[in-house]
Amino acid sequence: MSTNTTADNIIDGKAFAAKLKEKVGRQVAILKEQHGLIPGLAVVLVGADPASEVYVRNKNSSTKAAGMNSYEHRLDACVSEAELLTLVEQLNHDPAVHGILVQLPLPKHINEAAVIDAISPDKDVDGFHVINSGLLATGGKGMVPCTPLGCIMMLKDRLGNLSGLDAVVVGRSNIVGKPMAQLLLNESCTVTIAHSRTKNLPDVVRRADIVVAAVGVPELVKGDWIKKGATVIDVGINRITTDEGKTRLVGDVEFAAAAKNAAAITPVPGGVGPMTIGVLLQNTVTAACRQAGVTEPEV
Repeated sequence: MSTNTTADNIIDGKAFAAKLKEKVGRQVAILKEQHGLIPGLAVVLVGADPASEVYVRNKNSSTKAAGMNSYEHRLDACVSEAELLTLVEQLNHDPAVHGILVQLPLPKHINEAAVIDAISPDKDVDGFHVINSGLLATGGKGMVPCTPLGCIMMLKDRLGNLSGLDAVVVGRSNIVGKPMAQLLLNESCTVTIAHSRTKNLPDVVRRADIVVAAVGVPELVKGDWIKKGATVIDVGINRITTDEGKTRLVGDVEFAAAAKNAAAITPVPGGVGPMTIGVLLQNTVTAACRQAGVTEPEV
């Protein structure tokens, strides 16, 4: 981490995620004691992608650590789309399963959209189902994608009321960019969605009080694009090769230079990444409470 940064302007995603997981654990204990309800998360992994294996293992251990039930389903890479859809349908009807997550990416012969659409919107803890996307867009009460929800949690924790702030989201994916913009709108921000084809992108970013970079281009957002005192959330995780031939992780923001201007900034790694599993657990608790018709415990 650059010597130009201080502890005060770094948003520590690991520490925030640890607190969130502790909160979820307390919620789960209350649900067990008061309602006999144990939230359950089913994770489906198709094939043996190394990165996906790590994610699934972490999700499994975090779920159990929070006192929740974890159901792991591992399928061969050659499994048919019909077989996968049959499993999803079984999980939809399993009362012990409150959240379903099918690990992406899927093998090329399987239609990801068809699988996402097959998951019950009530159990769609990834928040990717078109019904949940529509509910978010219209201010309804659906499941919200984990990464954008984690970003908005960190922003509100750092800034408090976001109302009236100028926010620029760089990236327009269905997984991060679009839902992030909707969440910021819901907080009464003035929101611009920018992307790789935006004209005068540096000028668009320079006016922002909040910059969320989620475009998947290493260090696209330069340090001098960041307004003095802005808050920067860097969702990007890119592996690059250094001049010495080694590899390292960088975000979508030129971190060291941006940190000189930003009042607060997330590092890569250690910023947004750790939040995703914590929010997944929170979403599973939310889904369990809604399905059981009980109020989510406030702790």
